[in-house]
Amino acid sequence: MSGNKNIKIGIIGLGPVGSVLAVKLREAGCQVALCELNEVKRNKIRNEGLTLQNAITASARFDEVYATASEMAGLDLDYLFFAIKSYHLPVALQAAAALNSEKLRAVSAQNGIDVEDALADTFGESKTLRMVINFAGAVVNPNTVKVNFFQPPNYVGSINDACTDSARQLADLLNSVQLETHVANAFEIQKRSWEKTILNASLSALCGVGRLTMAEAMNDPDTIELIEQIIAEAILVAESEKIRFQDDFVRQCMRYLKKGGDHFPSLALDLINNRPTEIDFFNGKIVAYGRKHYIRTSLNLSFTNMVKAMTNKNIVSRIPGTVPEVNKKILEKGLAGKNIVPAAYKNAACFLGVDLGSAYTKFMVVDETGKPLFRYSLPTLSNDKLAQKNVMRTIASNFNIHQSCATGYGRRHFTETDMVKTEINCAAAGVSHFFPGEKNIIDIGGEDIKIIHCNQNNGVENFYMNDKCAAGTGAFLAEIAERARISLPEMSNLAAHSDFDQLLNSFCTVFAKTEIMNWIFEGMSPEDIARGIYLSIAGKVAKMRLDPAIPTFMIGGVAAHHPYLRTMLSERFDQDIRIVDLPQYTVAFGAAILARDLYLRTRSQEPDEQQPAVEPQAKEAV
Repeated sequence: MSGNKNIKIGIIGLGPVGSVLAVKLREAGCQVALCELNEVKRNKIRNEGLTLQNAITASARFDEVYATASEMAGLDLDYLFFAIKSYHLPVALQAAAALNSEKLRAVSAQNGIDVEDALADTFGESKTLRMVINFAGAVVNPNTVKVNFFQPPNYVGSINDACTDSARQLADLLNSVQLETHVANAFEIQKRSWEKTILNASLSALCGVGRLTMAEAMNDPDTIELIEQIIAEAILVAESEKIRFQDDFVRQCMRYLKKGGDHFPSLALDLINNRPTEIDFFNGKIVAYGRKHYIRTSLNLSFTNMVKAMTNKNIVSRIPGTVPEVNKKILEKGLAGKNIVPAAYKNAACFLGVDLGSAYTKFMVVDETGKPLFRYSLPTLSNDKLAQKNVMRTIASNFNIHQSCATGYGRRHFTETDMVKTEINCAAAGVSHFFPGEKNIIDIGGEDIKIIHCNQNNGVENFYMNDKCAAGTGAFLAEIAERARISLPEMSNLAAHSDFDQLLNSFCTVFAKTEIMNWIFEGMSPEDIARGIYLSIAGKVAKMRLDPAIPTFMIGGVAAHHPYLRTMLSERFDQDIRIVDLPQYTVAFGAAILARDLYLRTRSQEPDEQQPAVEPQAKEAV
């Protein structure tokens, strides 16, 4: 296999299909470069490689893992595989067009009828190949795929027989590592793609609408009858396209489907999780070709329209007591303004930021101008995965999210966004959107205090953190207020009515509680106690480095709920410190802005000039 080292292959998309192809082509000795938009997944693969389990067992490491296809421009690829859902193809092709060369061959490793047409439009029909995949699996963690089954062979072919040698080379590579693949001419590859699509169309929509696994659908006489009729409709349409199947094709389809196992097809999972589906290239294509030949395809049409209606929430949102009803309440609570009409953003580019803080998880959606559209918060410590899922589902079903970013303490464990950034960079981006230029940012969160210094270009010049303990943070405030029996919502107002000038001698929460008890025994008023607590926090922040010659802004939950602390800090630093609007959402907003900026740079192919290649390291607080 040493001779294969000169074969350079790029793979866009690392779901089950892309992962299997990546591992096997690497095993065959090829140079394999990967493109994966999700930053958490990308870093996991870069550090640990990819692993296949169950029906196919293998693993491989990769030196080249990129965020966008355009980053592979200098690799001089021989083959570029597209192993992504059809609804992701337009954006991927926009970036991949830069890779086109005389020798490059584009390979569609996707499900559906006519999905290769978009590749042919971009790279040329004579340089486009189609694969028909007969294995399936599920991603069990960011770099591990469980291959549920492999029913060989796969097929690969040139869509107009202009690059048959390339198809043969790919088949030889895959066969050499026991991934049985046959070469097909242009007519046969079209037939095989119809066969595979008919199999997908027979079960996928049914399983999604009925919330059935493949095994459940294939073990119910009522659903089996539906499946057979869906296949029969599709055969009539295919034959009108001059595609002929053997006499026992329906029986072979049913035998194939019975081996599918107790799992959901990919389209069903997309529908269940409120993601876009590939229905237009499955049952929808059968309906379209049926209309071309005046053939009625009632069942395929019914499932096509049901999937579309459920995706758009046109039907299930009317059912009381269901998930859509919960999502409706979340949407009503989270809309950023009365004039925000979600329907207007279903086709517009939107961007999501998720700040997984130590106390609360905040969600923020913005449009392409940075206008906030939706915001929501959940307690982080409750670890309510269902609540998070409901919010994410609400966002996905009402806003057209093009790019998303996670930040905060829990960002590394949140895999539902495309990228991750530190809260330092997100805080800077969030404040700089409204207040560009050099500035200080004071961020008092649940577990730490940060002082961030931004330069004239809005980049993070340096920052300082008090992260040795929770002294002076939101958690500190909550515990001390509880011991003093002061209501947190009233604390700021109480402190404003005091002239007390004594602060706590200890910042250790345990000792501070004891000191608070002494104040209470001495008969100190709640107003004086509240001011004393704030004085202590102001003194803690004052010991950290802050440039007094530039504007200063406060963000974070403490700034949102304890505005009197701003007054004390303004007096301490002798400058007018401002609290930004909705300070507890600033970091989530900044994450959404960074997601938007990456999308805009990728779309325009402009290099990133503002973000540093290496994020600055924290300097210890004084």
